[in-house]
Amino acid sequence: MSADGGRPIAVYTDVDDTDPSAGIRLLEEHGFEVRVLGTRDPAEIIAGTQGAVALLPGYAAVTREIVEALPSLRIVSLMSMGFDYVDVEAASERGVWVTNVPGAATKEVATHALAILLSSVRQLPFYTASANPADWNDRAPAAPPRLSETTLGVIGLGKIGRELVRLAAPLFGSVVGYDPMLPDTPEVRAEFDALGVRRAGLEEVRASSDVLSLHLPLTPQTERMVDADFLAAMPRGSVLVNVSRGGLIDPDAVAAALDSGRLSGAALDVLDQEPPEPGHPLLGRDDVVLTPHIAYFSARTEIEYVRIQAQNAVSLLEAGAPDSPVNRPA
Repeated sequence: MSADGGRPIAVYTDVDDTDPSAGIRLLEEHGFEVRVLGTRDPAEIIAGTQGAVALLPGYAAVTREIVEALPSLRIVSLMSMGFDYVDVEAASERGVWVTNVPGAATKEVATHALAILLSSVRQLPFYTASANPADWNDRAPAAPPRLSETTLGVIGLGKIGRELVRLAAPLFGSVVGYDPMLPDTPEVRAEFDALGVRRAGLEEVRASSDVLSLHLPLTPQTERMVDADFLAAMPRGSVLVNVSRGGLIDPDAVAAALDSGRLSGAALDVLDQEPPEPGHPLLGRDDVVLTPHIAYFSARTEIEYVRIQAQNAVSLLEAGAPDSPVNRPA
């Protein structure tokens, strides 16, 4: 599998907030030589990955330029569920596998979505700030609703969306969901009935949801789908939740909707810029619950993300195909 008949080479790009040592051990145990570059710079990645068969990014973008500059590359093994920062088309054309870590953080992300959702609905940023002697009796501009009298909408009923429904359905008066990718079969209908979610069209879900949670990949079709027109069709005073990809929403439109009262709150784990610039329109607001892309994180996933990323490269070496591909290369 190596270009020169020697040990196959695996290269980590950026490992800023991750300990890759378990992945390095796994790769070395299976015959890889491992390099850790510690960079997201495309030129440094290209220079440091020559001769490698496996590229293991953290958050570094893997562009067509990078893929085409690495003739020995066989796999781009990601440490995330999303893969929008990789040029999958270019990889497929060059015979390069792209893999992700599906399902590794389903419970964590769904739990985090529920946690920040509840924080936003209950207006915790405002009330934690006012819990001092001077502001003790202050009240937010509008009282929070009773959850059992509200509707939760879920756009995207994959693993994480369904897990959120399972957790949240007992708290809400009703749950509606939209997912055009799932078939309308007796099995799917039975699962939705058991979860307590009614399937509906996008327009109905958007118009009827007091709390709307996004669970979608970022694609050309979904990029900035939550724009001014989308928000104008939501109920006045509703709450928007996003733990998927920041690019799904137009931040200026969301800020305007918060200012106008169309939205009473937003609960976000992701932004279109990460880290955001100081003047980002959704920073520093009492009506925005914001966490730093941490929904996936737990003691379990800290281990599993690193292991699965490395295991995909090992499986390609030993079995001829990785465990969790997102493409079928030429």
